[in-house]
Amino acid sequence: MELRVTTAPVIDLRRYAHDDLPGIRQTLLDVHASAYFERRHEEFVKRFPWFVDHWGGRAGFACVVAYADGEPIGFTYGAPGEPGREWWREYLSEKPADPSTFSVSELMLKPKWRRRGLGERLHGELLADRTEALAVLTVDTKRPRLQALYEGWGYRKIGERRPFPDSPLYAVMLLDRTRTA
Repeated sequence: MELRVTTAPVIDLRRYAHDDLPGIRQTLLDVHASAYFERRHEEFVKRFPWFVDHWGGRAGFACVVAYADGEPIGFTYGAPGEPGREWWREYLSEKPADPSTFSVSELMLKPKWRRRGLGERLHGELLADRTEALAVLTVDTKRPRLQALYEGWGYRKIGERRPFPDSPLYAVMLLDRTRTA
């Protein structure tokens, strides 16, 4: 009888910034293609390269890519919001004392790497050195379990928004980092 010993892959989280985008752009596109394979024909999904360039073009762009034994398996990225242009503020009755916001634009994992706690690790690493008081993200309202996951990380739903005519209806979720810091 042969005894096989398997070891868990080494998960490595690597941080990137605005100037690194040319070197990681294709990695982001490849992980997205795997994560959204079932929906690859949807027009909104096909526009992902535009979103990478849009967010990556911001000076404060930050990205964390997860690698398993050197293979990219997921990522998250975002950028600081522009002061005075906090689009999410329309959902609040009171202005926050400090409205500085980091917008978490994407968080995705290849399907076989989901439900292992890696999303939370990626998210935590992305925000680890951020100085903004708030974080904002959107999640498809047809994904209530994902919304509940973000609520477990401290986010709260403050409204709903459809940013593009062909996009899903999103729950707007806000995290007060001053309460969790």
